Amino acid sequence: QVQLVESGGGLVQAGGSLRLSCAASGRSLSMYSIGWFQQAPGKERTFVAAISINGGRTYSADSVKGRFTISRDNAKNAVYLQMNSLKPEATAVYYCAARWGVVSTPLTAGGYDYWGQGTQVTVSS
Repeated sequence: QVQLVESGGGLVQAGGSLRLSCAASGRSLSMYSIGWFQQAPGKERTFVAAISINGGRTYSADSVKGRFTISRDNAKNAVYLQMNSLKPEATAVYYCAARWGVVSTPLTAGGYDYWGQGTQVTVSS
């Protein structure tokens, strides 16, 4: 079992940037596929981005392509979500999720077994 901890959220003005981090407590993330999801108040959790074990494959929601970048540094045991040109509609709690090995459905929440507690991102207009 892996415990995930997100960090890096906060309040930013529209057009600004944030970098979220996902770290594991006491376990290496190197063999886990990782996804980022967002959940706004009263809405379902939706896919943002995902990355394979070695970082060779990445996926992004159409709404964030060209603005958000997912990456990983297995030496630092962390996965990052760089968010640029933020829009107010990006306001949500952001969760990282993990599954050991390959995720057959990386764009769906059901494809992951472990979740962090989330980090709040608020984008003001």
